[in-house]
Amino acid sequence: MERKMTNQIIQQQREFFKSQQSKNVVFRKEALKRLQREIVKREDAICDALYADFKKPKFETLAAETQFVLAEIKHVLKNIDHWASPERVSGSWMNWPSSDYIYKEPYGAVLVIAPWNYPFQLAIAPLIGAVAAGNTVVVKPSEVTPHTAAIISEIIKAVFDPAHVTVVEGGVEVSQELLAEKWDYIFFTGSPRVGKIVYESAAKHLTPVTLELGGKNPCIVDVTASIALAAKRIVWGKFLNAGQTCIASDYILVHENVKDKLIVALKENITKSYGEHMEASPDFSRTVSQKHYQGLKDMLVGEEIVFGGQSNDEDNYLSPTLVNEPQLDSKLMAGEIFGPILPIISYKSDDDIHRYMMNYGKPLATYVFSNNKKFQEYILNTYSFGGGAINDTVIQITNKRLPFGGVGQSGIGAYHGKLSFDIFSHHKAIIKKANWFEAPVRYPPYNLPMNFVKKIKHLF
Repeated sequence: MERKMTNQIIQQQREFFKSQQSKNVVFRKEALKRLQREIVKREDAICDALYADFKKPKFETLAAETQFVLAEIKHVLKNIDHWASPERVSGSWMNWPSSDYIYKEPYGAVLVIAPWNYPFQLAIAPLIGAVAAGNTVVVKPSEVTPHTAAIISEIIKAVFDPAHVTVVEGGVEVSQELLAEKWDYIFFTGSPRVGKIVYESAAKHLTPVTLELGGKNPCIVDVTASIALAAKRIVWGKFLNAGQTCIASDYILVHENVKDKLIVALKENITKSYGEHMEASPDFSRTVSQKHYQGLKDMLVGEEIVFGGQSNDEDNYLSPTLVNEPQLDSKLMAGEIFGPILPIISYKSDDDIHRYMMNYGKPLATYVFSNNKKFQEYILNTYSFGGGAINDTVIQITNKRLPFGGVGQSGIGAYHGKLSFDIFSHHKAIIKKANWFEAPVRYPPYNLPMNFVKKIKHLF
């Protein structure tokens, strides 16, 4: 795509935004209702597209992609009238008599850049928030999942005026062209490496951003954990989407006294989930691309594989794999794995946990399996991370009342539910002052005693 074309798209959207149509709440609701109907209508086709891209099981597509965004639309439609209304807040004696409000206004032209791991959900969910807040939107789906990108484009064309919402398909060069333009807000989901590029591009125009990135998410299993249940929940969360989930456990830190027991339970649950012949399982995705698949295989060179490790180069298939005690400086532990490989590392003390936790910065998620409430609170209060769960994995994403987002290198900003509306809205402070009373003391010449002025804090 030429720079001229991207510039035309933005100008078209800016003209649409100036028309004030997208600010009308009824207009926003009708647009979201059309989107809702179109997704329901094409739900099977969406499932087919994700299967064509990387053999994603239909159950996972329904649960984590289409039904997820349909629930988000339903929640927005139920609450948008309230969210979009001016919010009355308490005034201060300093401004008495007055009425004080927060007005929510859209930023304008929004760019949403989506990843490939949940290519439908992570394109449409932020779009819902941006439209609900009254913005115009350009969606750039991932070129790594072309079938999903195509159906997203078809859905958007069927639902929206292209001046309001449009899809731009293409590879890295298209993303670069889009990022070279001035946007009013950018929402990016992807790797920390690309997130830095997006942030740098946004900074040139002082454009606000939300960056949903990743991290090396620890899963800590202490000596008091319910091992059988812990293994079941760890296996589910880790190998969902073949490990290509930004909040999946990236490695296990397990107390040395229960390590062997945990490994046995993990093996049992993997086999129970995907069968003895896992490659034939209809419930296990493939690695999304040859490049990513080869990178995962390279991580396993020289490692002690205690389970799995089977692969098929023709199908980008890598089986659920457990690795025993990789070195901290190994390829496997150098960064986020983002695949069906789960390193298992034993620890003796809290100092061992600290060494690993502090080595990787602030992860997007952390999970703790323990029946010791003191230990649970110790981890929660000692370490900074985006979100997580006690005695489960991944489930924090399912509650719309909880923020979803990272901290530090794992991201900037959070969304879902009302927060999706809020991040795409500028909150404008407004005081409506009455005219029937005027306090003369605020105007020069200032004749109040300084001792009185020093107590003025009580009036704010």
